[in-house]
Amino acid sequence: MGRLLATYLKNCIKNGSLTVQYPNGNRDTYGDGTGTPVTVELTSKSAERLLVLDPALRAGELFMDGSLHVTQGSIYDFLAVITSNTEGLPINWSWRILNKLRVLTRRFHQHNTQRRSKNNVAHHYDLDGSLYRLFLDSDRQYSCAYFEHPDDNLENAQLAKKRHIAAKMCLEDGMEVLDIGCGWGGMGLYLADLCGADVTGLTLSEEQYGVANGRASDTGLADRARFELMDYRDCQGQYDRIVSVGMFEHVGVGNFPTFFKTAHRLLKPDGVMLLHSIGRFDGPGATNPWVDKYIFPGGYIPALSEVLPTIEKAGLKVTDIEILRLHYAETLKAWRERFLARRDEARALYDERFCRMWEFYLAASETAFRYQDMMVFQIQITRDQEAVPLTRDYIMEAEQRLRELERKVPRLRLAGE
Repeated sequence: MGRLLATYLKNCIKNGSLTVQYPNGNRDTYGDGTGTPVTVELTSKSAERLLVLDPALRAGELFMDGSLHVTQGSIYDFLAVITSNTEGLPINWSWRILNKLRVLTRRFHQHNTQRRSKNNVAHHYDLDGSLYRLFLDSDRQYSCAYFEHPDDNLENAQLAKKRHIAAKMCLEDGMEVLDIGCGWGGMGLYLADLCGADVTGLTLSEEQYGVANGRASDTGLADRARFELMDYRDCQGQYDRIVSVGMFEHVGVGNFPTFFKTAHRLLKPDGVMLLHSIGRFDGPGATNPWVDKYIFPGGYIPALSEVLPTIEKAGLKVTDIEILRLHYAETLKAWRERFLARRDEARALYDERFCRMWEFYLAASETAFRYQDMMVFQIQITRDQEAVPLTRDYIMEAEQRLRELERKVPRLRLAGE
């Protein structure tokens, strides 16, 4: 197995500097010596064998358990060397078979019934609320920020994201807005406070439900922003606007038709919907097995080629698409750096293995957006093509109006902060 791994690394690592300390005592260096030097140690033959057989699953597990030990550099540096060199390269037969099996069985793993969806959400979002305060911005935005300028900090970029989305929704005072997957309430409270909307937010997370309603009460917006513990499939009524940010990744490919049929039912004939989701450039695939097992069970990052046909079949119209390319890489970099700066606090909440898991999650996600085929798309959707203006000038005009309002209205922050 050691020879197989060494041969693969020799063939694929052309740039950078990666040194591997093997269990048999051998120490080999790969790459052209440029960049940050990275050294990893595989502590046992079994670790080496597992990494060769299924790196997509085992690399994260071995790092969590300490069997893959980074002795020079960081886990991010290691993953950056690997992902920046291996994109588009042929994979061995065992990895190819595993990937095909994961694609073939993805509908089973993503069979997200209402009960299963709630359990999946609880697995990630009902962790100790103090954890997210360690690395998110003050509004606890847990989705891709929008970096208008290279030197924007996380706070400004997350505010810009809310502004950018709101501008695409063509909002008018008093409109009824449905926020599917409302998180801790930040987007809904922004729309209620700055846009005069009447917002109903939906979440399956007990933690988010409590925090969001607490924030609405503490900021005096409870009459215009209410958050419900409800599956989107159970929602009734019709809304002028629908927004969904960072929730579609949890729907599962088999439920795409249901999601958009439900959106059609909930959207008024002249309504507008804005869908913000992670996507993939390289076409349909399967969820990374480590992410599915430890981070987002039942989740799936879709390709536009899978999303657009289901929108059309639901009787909806796509009126605008924007691709955000490296914005999530920069968001994840900020999250990772903030998490590492307060890592001791995370360990006090959980344990060292959890911290290793979270560090790997943030690092692997960042490298996926920076070096592989991950991106974020924003799709504007209507039932009537005349529901939005003919040109995109209105987006910049609305953003400017919102910037002026933001200067007059105190920035919304989490209750008690």
